[in-house]
Amino acid sequence: MNVLVLGSGGREHAISWKLAQSPKLSKLFVAPGNAGTVDVAENLNIDVNDFDGIKKAVLNNNIDLVIVGPEDPLVNGVVDFFLKDPEIQNIPVIGPQAEAAQLEGSKEYSKRFMQRNNVPTAGYESFTKETLEKGLNYLETQIPPYVLKADGLAAGKGVVILDNLYDAKAELKAMLADAKFGDASSKVVVEEFMSGIELSVFVITDGKDYMILPEAKDYKRIGEGDTGLNTGGMGAISPVPFADEAFMKRVEEEVVIPTINGFKKENLPYKGFVFIGLMNDKGNPRVVEYNVRMGDPETEVVMPRLKSDLLEIMEAVAEERLGELKVEFEDKTATTVIMVSGGYPESYEKGKEIFGLDKTVGSIIFHAGTKKDNGKVVTNGGRVIAVTSYGKNLNEALQKSYKNTDIIDWEKKYFRSDLGFDLQQYLN
Repeated sequence: MNVLVLGSGGREHAISWKLAQSPKLSKLFVAPGNAGTVDVAENLNIDVNDFDGIKKAVLNNNIDLVIVGPEDPLVNGVVDFFLKDPEIQNIPVIGPQAEAAQLEGSKEYSKRFMQRNNVPTAGYESFTKETLEKGLNYLETQIPPYVLKADGLAAGKGVVILDNLYDAKAELKAMLADAKFGDASSKVVVEEFMSGIELSVFVITDGKDYMILPEAKDYKRIGEGDTGLNTGGMGAISPVPFADEAFMKRVEEEVVIPTINGFKKENLPYKGFVFIGLMNDKGNPRVVEYNVRMGDPETEVVMPRLKSDLLEIMEAVAEERLGELKVEFEDKTATTVIMVSGGYPESYEKGKEIFGLDKTVGSIIFHAGTKKDNGKVVTNGGRVIAVTSYGKNLNEALQKSYKNTDIIDWEKKYFRSDLGFDLQQYLN
């Protein structure tokens, strides 16, 4: 099979790395890809939202299957684009149609879906510029900390949690009146704060059946001890020590099954990944958010833990026979440490040459924000490299990753050195 993966980050490199191991694969393409994907695929210089360019590439390269990495093209309707075009409508695309993609595209849409389908989540109200005054009054009725979420896509940075009412009011004004996140915050969801510890659960569905992939925990804050600004993710760990069999059984019964049944009941055609951001509140699973694709950096630990053939799974999803497959996962722990550009998630410089990639030992190196420049690998984004390692436990895997973060180098590199700090209490 000829396969096209859309995207350019660590998630897409990890997916491509796994697909490249399949005996079913003839040729793999990634659009636009990065300096790491060239080792397993042919990069095509096409933007993920250039649907006409994607169509052309699909026809020119006899593509049999398209896998969508990021959320943007899904929310913008890439699946619908294929289904409506007679020339490409028979080529399966892994991802939901635009209506179902609103589960990530709109926080309010997602919340309403959860309420209708009895999926446990936090209470909320949503506000616009016109109802700002009502929003400010609503904040006064809430118990801190205050959770404010831009309704639309904000590249993982549209969620603000504040302890002070004055600050929360100022932030709501900035988001609505001053368009802090552009169109993404033209509507803001103010949500009840959920206490507990977070994890990510990944499900793949063909619209009828579903399969739960290895769970993971990521680290969103830039600073040690989960402090500072939110990022796209500074690292991830799988499996999650507190997600035991009893907890995951509750997740399946109370969250996964009602979600998949909701797709059927509401006639939301869905062939693809469902990312469920969860809070473990004293053993009770509550949904923080849905994403309609794999998480990043969680994919960089989930794919290494998948023993089975990813392309076989994707093919089964396309053909609606996921229920026939038996899938195996690695018992080992996988950890990934994200190395970022100095200054990220605020302003940072690109084009810094990366050294030491050929000197790493015992880790899988996934590229995120990189590109080739005159034969050199240089930084091309905020999150640059994901260093993934296996271990018999969390600490052994982290030790291997950190050994290699010291070897890989560029000017002003940064990474968190405390991943897993909050999980030590759950280890034997």
